[in-house]
Amino acid sequence: MSRIRLALISALVLLSLSACHTVEGMGKDIKSAGGAIEDAGNR
Repeated sequence: MSRIRLALISALVLLSLSACHTVEGMGKDIKSAGGAIEDAGNR
């Protein structure tokens, strides 16, 4: 459970620090964050 929490926190930090100037860019960031969370869940 702590790995999932760490992945979620990491994803939120990455999203907040990334420069999303367009809706498309934000969608790509969310997609990559989702992939990271999924990978963490599979471990």
